[in-house]
Formats: sequence, C-alpha cells, structure tokens
Amino acid sequence: MAVHWYPGHMHKAQNEIKQALPQVDLLIEVLDARIPYSSENPAIAKLRGNKPCIKIMSKTDLADPLLTAQWQTHFEQERGVKTFASSTQDPASIKQLLTLIRQMLPEKDASVKAIHTMIVGIPNVGKSTLINILADKVIAKTGNEAAVTKSQQRISLGNGITLFDTPGILWPKLENPNSGYRLAACGSIKDTAMEYDDVGFFTADYLIKAYPELLKARFDLPAIPATEIEFLELAAARRGALMAGGRVNLHKICEVLINEFRSGKLGRVSLETPDMVAAEEVLMAAVEAKKLADKAQRKEKFKTGSLTPDKQDRKAKREQDRREISAKMKADNAKRKGRA
Repeated sequence: MAVHWYPGHMHKAQNEIKQALPQVDLLIEVLDARIPYSSENPAIAKLRGNKPCIKIMSKTDLADPLLTAQWQTHFEQERGVKTFASSTQDPASIKQLLTLIRQMLPEKDASVKAIHTMIVGIPNVGKSTLINILADKVIAKTGNEAAVTKSQQRISLGNGITLFDTPGILWPKLENPNSGYRLAACGSIKDTAMEYDDVGFFTADYLIKAYPELLKARFDLPAIPATEIEFLELAAARRGALMAGGRVNLHKICEVLINEFRSGKLGRVSLETPDMVAAEEVLMAAVEAKKLADKAQRKEKFKTGSLTPDKQDRKAKREQDRREISAKMKADNAKRKGRA
C-alpha cells in the first residue's frame, strides 16, 4: 500500500528531534503492540545511535499476549534496549516506567543531576495518554486519531526526570508495502488518506489465516471461508451491509471490520510476528537487489545502445569503411605532397 500522508509538521518535528537529541540521556519510543515492526520509525533508529532506549509496547490489552512477549524478546536482543508493556487499562503499572528509566541510567540516578528523556512514536500510538498518566495530570492532548500532537513540549515528571514530548511522526517512504496496510488498519494514518476497501481486504485475509476462530465467533459464522471476498460477503449479510438488490456494500463491511479490530471487539489480535517480518525483509532485499540489477542493465544498455546484433555488425562495418577511406585519403594526400 502506497501511503501519501506526510504532513509538513512531521518533517519539522523530525528536525526538532534531531536538534534536541544531544541534550537527551534516554529515548523512549512508543510502539503499537499490535504492529511493533510497522510502528517502529526507522528514522528514529538512525537518529538515536547508541543512546539507551526503552521501547514501550502500548495497547497491549488489544494485542495478542503471546506475540507481544515474542516481540519484547526480539527487541531486547539489541544492546541498550529494554522493553516495557503498557496498557491504559492499568494506569498504576505505567508508573513503573519511571523506575526502569532510573535503572537504565545508574550514574545519573546516583547523582543530583536531572535525567532528560525524550518520548517519540508514530501517530495514534497512545503516547499522549501515557504522558498524562506519568505526569498525573492532563498535559498532552489525546484523541483516537492520527496527528493530534503537533508541537514539541517539555514536561517535568517529578523525581528529577524531565520529558521532551514530540509530535507523532511517520516517514516519507514505507519500504515494506504490508506495513502501510497495518498502519492504516491500526489508525496510524488518517482515514481520509486510505482506501477502506483495500485495507479491509488485507485485514480480512490476514485474520482468516491467523485468527479464524475469532472471526467465526464475532460474525456468528458456521465456518470461515477460504478467501477474504467470501468472508466479507458472509459478514456483510450478517451485519446488513447490503445495497439495493442484495449487493454487498464493500466499503461499509470493510469499515465495520476495521473498526471492530481497532476497538478490540474482535479479540486480542496482532497483525505481525517476528518470523513473518524476517521473511518479508528477505523478500524486500531480493526486490531491491533486482531493482539495482535492472538499473545497472539499463545504464549499460544506454551506453552501448539498443542495437540488435545485425545492426551492431552493420554499424561496425560502416565505421571500418570510414576508417579505411580516411586512411586512403591521408595516403593520397601524402603522395601528392611528395610529388610536389
């Protein structure tokens, strides 16, 4: 899925993050536990360098707990990275993040110096709600939509910890096409920038394979069909998402499916696994290698021309004839000069 949504304030926010990072002791990156890979901004990884980082798995109450644990293990293989599972359903547990921050910076914790942290994340990942819980008051504006926070602010969390809040930012180009669908399904992209039908088909196809029993129970189906279109037709009939003549209203049933996934009515669902992403990255590398090879071939073709072997032979013969004529003319001129 090609995502064409990169508002100007996101570019500005990325530059502000880059400028403020040297003052920061620790980075806090909030990820959506349903899509930890797709919600991890590669631009942030480049900017962070070797700075310690806590990756918060937000919305764990909506995600598959087994897969959340797998992702935590996966991320903690990276040096200097710790993970923290959070859910706004359990605000008290979120306060433990302050303890983890101090544990990751023992030198700062032992001194009287303030600890400077920065919180980053893609839009609609639950960052603002998390900040309000940590600060014990409403500081950051919240909303169940993308791009609510649009400017950077500095917040004191007490106990010697300062937090730089930043707007949610995406990145201009998604390398993995499947990530676009997952981000859209989770609401990290404005609904006006996505096609409900496309995202609905993608989501239905994944859920049929990964969570058939949840779909079967939620839509009261005797069995789950093999294809997404068959499922959507049955689901539309169950939910009355039909048009005149009994035709399926695809937009409406896809909207129903996406909204029920987002709200957790389907159950606790994650849209990606570490193994799945590893396989996708292999495919992406192969596609990129082919692109580079094709580009090199086009360059070489441009240099040599697009002549067929016969045309190349005729061209070579013409050049040979021209060289022979030129050599003969030079010899004739030399003879005339000698006689003179």
